[in-house]
Amino acid sequence: MLKTAITELFGIKYPIIQGGLAHLGTAELVSAVSNAGGLGIIGSGYYEPDWVRHQINLTREQTNKPFGVNIHLASPFVKSVIQVVFEERVTIVTTGGGNPEACLPEFKKAGIKVMPVVGSVALARRLEKAGADAVVAEGMESGGSIGDTATIVLVPQVVDSLQIPVVAAGGIADGRGLVAVLALGAQGIQMGTRFVCSTECIAHPKYKEKILKANDQATVVTGQMLGLPQRRLKNRLTYQLQELEELGLKKEELELFDRGRVSLGLVEGDTEDGALLAGQIAGLIKEIKPVRVIIEEIMAEAGSIITGLQNRYRQGDDD
Repeated sequence: MLKTAITELFGIKYPIIQGGLAHLGTAELVSAVSNAGGLGIIGSGYYEPDWVRHQINLTREQTNKPFGVNIHLASPFVKSVIQVVFEERVTIVTTGGGNPEACLPEFKKAGIKVMPVVGSVALARRLEKAGADAVVAEGMESGGSIGDTATIVLVPQVVDSLQIPVVAAGGIADGRGLVAVLALGAQGIQMGTRFVCSTECIAHPKYKEKILKANDQATVVTGQMLGLPQRRLKNRLTYQLQELEELGLKKEELELFDRGRVSLGLVEGDTEDGALLAGQIAGLIKEIKPVRVIIEEIMAEAGSIITGLQNRYRQGDDD
């Protein structure tokens, strides 16, 4: 057992949270993470409210443990999805794709615990003042939409600036990563790419295989010139996007060209023309395993490292 402020806040066994994961944060993965002692998160993405409601009900059929819903604030259905969260009495919400400050009073009034994803100290401070219960400090190593500060730099600065618990995300896939961010002051970890390569995740096998074959140079950030930075595995699409940016394509035109590519890559398995969202940690992932095994291995490794460090310092005191 590794109790932290995050395990206490959410009533979970381990300080491990599954990222919202566009198209992949479905009941299958969410319930598996929660049943294994972590916190599963339904990824509402750009889905319609009925889909979100269905996933909430499916998850409840498969687990009686705590789970949450990630609300993508850029979704055209965001208001309706929030209403579903209220109606279904979801108790935990994470947010991404924008600043949730305006929504926080409603969530707090409904007794919902809110943990926004942040990429800067300034936003973290604002959201703490607005009533956030915790924040996820996500570094640029992560997959999907990213900020411009690395995890090891961002996390301690956010920790030092807040009184509420901080969860670290970006570049974490094993027990070493968990121990490292605990040393930086975080109270837990959020993982996305590692959970994609689980047996329960509905991601297409070809997409999972691309992650397993990745190395430390396998990802690239697209959309930087237009303010749409997103980390993906390199493929034909990423090279095309870079060329179009260099040719001066407008933001709206680039968004139109890229529309539908995430589902094409992650769910349909088009590994050349689809968007293969993945963090830099992909190069460390070499096996597809059940969620329970992933979590238990992380906790065992973290425990071994902590014990080893304690013994080493104890030995030093004896000398």
